[in-house]
Amino acid sequence: MNAQTVQPQTEANINDWNWPFWPVVPLYPYGKRRTLRREVIKDTIWTFDQLQGILYVTVPIRMTVVRLQAGGLLVYSPVAPTPECIHLVQELVAEHGDVKYILLSTVTGIEHKVFVGPFARCFPTAQVYVAPYQWSFPLNLPLSWLGFPPKRTHFLPTDPHNVPFANEFDYALLGPIDLRLGAFAEVVLFHKPSQTLLVTDTVLSVPNEPPAIVQLDPYPLLFHARDRATDIVEDTAANRRKGWQRIALFSFYFRPSALTVSSVRQTLRDATQAADRSRKGYFGLFPFQWQPNWQYSFEALRGGGRLFVAPILQTLILDQAPDLTLDWVDRVASWNFRHIIPCHFDAPIDATPQQFRQAFAFLQSDLVIGSNGQASLPAEDFQFLLKLERKLHKVGLAQPAGDKGKTREEG
Repeated sequence: MNAQTVQPQTEANINDWNWPFWPVVPLYPYGKRRTLRREVIKDTIWTFDQLQGILYVTVPIRMTVVRLQAGGLLVYSPVAPTPECIHLVQELVAEHGDVKYILLSTVTGIEHKVFVGPFARCFPTAQVYVAPYQWSFPLNLPLSWLGFPPKRTHFLPTDPHNVPFANEFDYALLGPIDLRLGAFAEVVLFHKPSQTLLVTDTVLSVPNEPPAIVQLDPYPLLFHARDRATDIVEDTAANRRKGWQRIALFSFYFRPSALTVSSVRQTLRDATQAADRSRKGYFGLFPFQWQPNWQYSFEALRGGGRLFVAPILQTLILDQAPDLTLDWVDRVASWNFRHIIPCHFDAPIDATPQQFRQAFAFLQSDLVIGSNGQASLPAEDFQFLLKLERKLHKVGLAQPAGDKGKTREEG
């Protein structure tokens, strides 16, 4: 497994990071996105990592490229087609053949969907396959209006045998799950020759150390490593790790139990004494106060690097359709995979079908939380998400909480 060599910053390669359509989905780092390519399985599978985030809560977003046995490439969940990214793909094309298939594996993930049309235009002979039940908000527009090439975009058929790459891949659709505004659905793809499962958002694993793509610019890590606005944080491995672990808690829980948000008055008062009052430092605004036990929440979340389902999916989405989800889990767990590559956080993950199944144990109402031999996530860290769920239900934007969510809250 080899990571791409990081080149020194020059005006030439900075221009190669350009992503001009960033205002469509205005996520950090906006118009400059770097790409790291990594060979996961020699001459067979490569990952392409970029960065995305809000308020310096920056996490990897990942595309996976698989070499087809008959020649050519399949792309799962494209990232921003910056000049650097396309150059790295073209190096694989020169060695292994053209990009033949591009897959959009999600329905709700706009941070994935936004890249597919521009990426497909860079490879004009590739066929584009998308998960069914696509929708857009506030207007439900045709895919062609969203930039997808109309003559070569297809919905993935219900029967996986009816796609031209069926001899090497199987896939399973989770959903649709009704979210009132639209459906949730995700397609996981199983590459049979390498025994590798490609997933988008359903399962993941959190590394203890910040991923390589996050460390290219340590500013967000050091921003969140502070305990107060007045802190000046030295760029050390320990502080990068501290910032990364707090970013992970932010990204999964929004407001974990170990985090207190200061009042507006206190935040403004602290900003006047902040060490960094630049625009980059949000003018000194830093409303976060971490309790001494915050690392307990991170260790419980990480669980030693185990596979798990993100809390927001547990609380707001999959609880709405536990039986449908568990049927899908059984289908996926019937495949003999040994590796999992998600679109976020750590990858690749060595995992078995049994470990995949275990990640969804929270949906089994006949189990007491934590009685399955795997430590459950702390109930107190779910409280903000449960409050959010109740508010969304009150305004008609979510289904009522499922039994498992109630159990978590009462526990």
